[in-house]
Amino acid sequence: MQADLVLFNGNIHTMDPERPRVSAVAVAGDRFVATGSDSEMRSLLAPRGRAVDLRGATVVPGFIDAHIHFLSYGLSLQEIDLSGVGALSSALEKVGQRAAATEPGQWLMGRGWDQSVWTGGAFPSAAQLDTVAEAHPVYLARKCGHAAWVNSLALEQVGITAHTEDPEGGEIVRDGEGKPTGILLEKAMELAFPCMAEPADGEAVAAVRHAQEVVNRMGIVGVHTKEGAASLRAFQQLRAEGDLTLRTVAQIPVAELDSAIRLGLRTGLGDEFVRIGGVKVFSDGALGPRTAWMLARYDGEPDNTGIVVTGAEEMADIIARATDAGLAVVTHAIGDRANRMVLDTLEESRRAGRGLNLRHRIEHAQVLHPEDIHRFAQLDIIASVQPIHATQDMLLADRYWGERSRYAYAFRSLWDSGAKLAFGSDAPVETPDVIQGIHAAVTRMRADGSPGGDGWYPDERLTVEEAVWAYTGGAAYAGSTESSQGSIEAGKLADLVVLSQDIFTIHPMAILETDVEATLFGGAFVWGESAF
Repeated sequence: MQADLVLFNGNIHTMDPERPRVSAVAVAGDRFVATGSDSEMRSLLAPRGRAVDLRGATVVPGFIDAHIHFLSYGLSLQEIDLSGVGALSSALEKVGQRAAATEPGQWLMGRGWDQSVWTGGAFPSAAQLDTVAEAHPVYLARKCGHAAWVNSLALEQVGITAHTEDPEGGEIVRDGEGKPTGILLEKAMELAFPCMAEPADGEAVAAVRHAQEVVNRMGIVGVHTKEGAASLRAFQQLRAEGDLTLRTVAQIPVAELDSAIRLGLRTGLGDEFVRIGGVKVFSDGALGPRTAWMLARYDGEPDNTGIVVTGAEEMADIIARATDAGLAVVTHAIGDRANRMVLDTLEESRRAGRGLNLRHRIEHAQVLHPEDIHRFAQLDIIASVQPIHATQDMLLADRYWGERSRYAYAFRSLWDSGAKLAFGSDAPVETPDVIQGIHAAVTRMRADGSPGGDGWYPDERLTVEEAVWAYTGGAAYAGSTESSQGSIEAGKLADLVVLSQDIFTIHPMAILETDVEATLFGGAFVWGESAF
């Protein structure tokens, strides 16, 4: 077969174990047709084909983010951004600026605040928000997405008072008199949702389109989303218009499980652009608000082991119904007790012969009891993890989990046990920038070099090749798309990334200085074509 496009004179890491390094690749239509030497590939070029000189640049397969809230990320690009804000006063100033530019009565939305880096580390209050946005209801999601900070007008509009009971799996934080403080944890956040308008279809499409442009520039060509109907409709609309430049695996929220079963949806339904993944379930909360479900109490909090969002009995029922319908289960589990419970229920399901061909996943697997690490490989459960959480959360982990942090973000231990790793970002909780994720996995350090030495629990570092595989082949495996994605080899979709330097040979800290020079999606440049 003749090639429409040949990329040559490159340092191409294919992630294909049969041919891991080549200098050139040939593309016909939207597929790779061959890999090999410059002369071999150029001999395949059609008379009117295009040859691109990579000038020695390093190339890897297109990146796949295996855990992202994509519509939320797109919307967050328009909301009040409190990520990285180092003081309560600065957060209030940002909210006040948006309030001054917004018609009174309209909801102000934002996310990204992190009280743990503010002086004192205490949760903020509704009264503090009232000082800058008294005329607007305000809803601000914490960076982890497991806590919300609202003002008094928001509490009033959603009907939360001192007499409102905590929902199962959630908590309305209260003061000494029992009055709501303005902090909602876990399922208590949902009490505010009915008063906040869902994005209209046009707004959702615009948000996804914008976010798509942003992540294409990061080399991302595939995403595994964790959202509902508005997101899925937006991806389908872009697909119908011929404007989708991401390969999307859409997880189904557990609230829609019965509807999915009635419709006959199964894992794998779709094509190379949009396909159905599994059913997304939450078993517990998160580290930041100390709602992750733990085997032992949080350090310094003798009465707190976290919040159970979905208990063992309910989890077993969900797994049984989903697997019987042909749907894999994708479970959020952060605490060591939550992870053990999910592993236990999945083991029982496997023993019962349910869903033996389904690729179940645990999302985050953030802190594990050492006795549970080997069970991922033993039970064939994918560890879908986010390396940037390790470096962003390390101080909190040490503060609240203490010695248990040795097995937090235990990427090397999981890898060596034979578990399959799939990397993602959890955006908009953190940046979707894959280069930052690779750096975190390889160094276990922040950009400023903290915590120093060889990194935070350096025994859990991965090699660059392993980290890249987790963003390519591992993520493809998690989405059951490894036959068409995840490596540069004949027959697979022609998705690849051109990097500004060789991340496989430079000093690991210099990985952060790497730019994505170009992104190829289905044989066409969606970013950086002018570089060639």
